[in-house]
Amino acid sequence: MNQAIRQKAVVKPGGMINIQLSELPVGTEVDVIVIVETLAKKEQSLRSIIGSGKGSFAKPQEADDFISRERDSWSL
Repeated sequence: MNQAIRQKAVVKPGGMINIQLSELPVGTEVDVIVIVETLAKKEQSLRSIIGSGKGSFAKPQEADDFISRERDSWSL
């Protein structure tokens, strides 16, 4: 069974992070996952991202215009 240990750390100059776990025996293999809190706290409303993706439309009229152009291109 996996054991999880959570510990706060501050990034030091040069991107160094120091984690000290005296409760683990020397030679223990561990996986380290870094979760950056400043990114986790950033929130966006759904309304703010609508239309921002590649190939999406910011306004309903843009979608209607695109569909009309596509229909017109089908006719000979």
